Amino acid sequence: MGRIARAIALQRTSCAGDAEEVAQEALIRAWRARGSCRTPARPQAWLRQIVINEAARHHERAGPPELTLEDAPELEDPAGAPPLMGLDVRTAMRQLAPLDRRLVALRYVADQTQPAIASAVGLPEGTVKVRLHRARARLRDALSSAYDPES
Repeated sequence: MGRIARAIALQRTSCAGDAEEVAQEALIRAWRARGSCRTPARPQAWLRQIVINEAARHHERAGPPELTLEDAPELEDPAGAPPLMGLDVRTAMRQLAPLDRRLVALRYVADQTQPAIASAVGLPEGTVKVRLHRARARLRDALSSAYDPES
């Protein structure tokens, strides 16, 4: 059972140490609630759900990583973008609302999915999708006006 719990926890966490902690907590919860298993001869599905729930609790306790645009790696544009482009992106990002900056950082710096971001910030997935769409539009407008020779 411990091997099953660790395998499931590894799928749901970011590192082996977290997986071990999640598996141990899940096994303790399973032991304490062993009388509630409806299929004691085949408890794998029951244990799997306990591990999944414990992994979710672990993520809630840990919280999302606090990321800023400064965490983003420096990227070189092969097409030869102007040298100040990175500064303009940072300036444009600072014009966004703090929540929108965080959503953009989680999506494009941490490379998280929209469902993961929604879970991390406690918003519905649809709200995250709309806010990211609007934030990208504002960034696009800010950057295009910064590099538009006719403005």
